[in-house]
Amino acid sequence: MGEKKTDKVFIFAGRATENLARRVAEIYGIPLGNSTVFQYADGEFQPSYEETIRGGIVFIIQSTIPPTDNLFELLMMIDAARRASAEKIVAVIPYYGFARQDRKDKPHVPIASKLIADMIQVAGVDRVICMDLHADQIQGFFNIPVDHLYGSSLFMPYIREKFEIEEVMFASPDMGGSKRAGMYAKTLNNSFVICYKHRNKPNEIGEMRLIGDVKDKHVILLDDIIDTGSTICKAASIIMENGAKSVRAMITHPVLSGNAIEKVENSALEELVTTDTIPLRRESDKIHVLSCDWLLAEAIRRVVCYESLDNLYETTIHRKGIIHRM
Repeated sequence: MGEKKTDKVFIFAGRATENLARRVAEIYGIPLGNSTVFQYADGEFQPSYEETIRGGIVFIIQSTIPPTDNLFELLMMIDAARRASAEKIVAVIPYYGFARQDRKDKPHVPIASKLIADMIQVAGVDRVICMDLHADQIQGFFNIPVDHLYGSSLFMPYIREKFEIEEVMFASPDMGGSKRAGMYAKTLNNSFVICYKHRNKPNEIGEMRLIGDVKDKHVILLDDIIDTGSTICKAASIIMENGAKSVRAMITHPVLSGNAIEKVENSALEELVTTDTIPLRRESDKIHVLSCDWLLAEAIRRVVCYESLDNLYETTIHRKGIIHRM
C-alpha cells in the first residue's frame, strides 16, 4: 500500500478520553505514550511528556467536553509537544466542544467554535482529526488540514445487521438535521421524515410536529449530539403516536447532561446507539455504545502514511486486518 515506515509515531491521551486513546494505540500497534498531569492544590495543572518526542509525529487524543479544563489541557499538551521539538503535532478531537456556537444567532455573542480553532492553531498544531462536527463549516475556521470523520461509518453496518432495510425510515429531530437524515436515506435507498420543533429558549422545546408518515416503520432518529435528551425523547414519543413499529436514536456524541440518561430510560426509545467520543457517566440497558477506536486508529495510520482519508467509510472500518503495524 506504499506505506511510509517510521519509528517515531507517538499517541498520547488527555484525561478526558484516556481509555479511548489507550485502545486506539493498541489497535495501531504501539503503547500509549507516557505522560502525566501534575495537579496543584488550587486546581492549576501541568501536563508533562515523560519520554522523548523530538522529531516524532505526535497524536494527542482529547475530547473537549466540559469542564473547559479539558480544552485547556489539550492546548497545553500541544504547546508542550511543540516546545519538545516534535516534528508534527496532530490534535485528535473526537468531540469538538463549543461547536454549537458556530455563528452569531443574536447580537453581542461570541463565535466560540472559531475562537477555539484559533487557540488550537496558535498553540502549534499541524493538523486536526475530529468526528461529526455540529456544523461542517467549522472546518473552515482552521487554516490547517482538518480530517472530518463520520459516525455513519459505525452506524451504517449496525443498521444493516439489525434491520431489513425496506422497513427502516430515518428521522431528523429538527430541521437542522435534515441533511444528515437525507444522506442516510439516500445511501440506503429509503425515505426520511422531519420533526419540526420550536424552542422557547436553549434546551427548552415549546412545540414539536412530525412532517411525514412513519406508519409500520422502524424509525431511526439521527443527530450529532444528545445533550439533555428532551428533543430526542419528545420526538420518539410523537413518532410512536403516529404508528411506527419502533423508534431508536443513533447519535454520535453522548453529552447526556443532568438527568438525560433517566429520560432516555423512561422514553419511547427502544434503544440509544451512540459512540465513545465522550465516556458515559454510567451504563444503561437502553444505551448501546459502538467504539470509534478502529476508525481513529485507521485515520492515524493513513495520516502517518500520507494516504487519503476520502474512502474511509463503513466498508473499511470493521476489517480487523485494516491496521498495518508500523
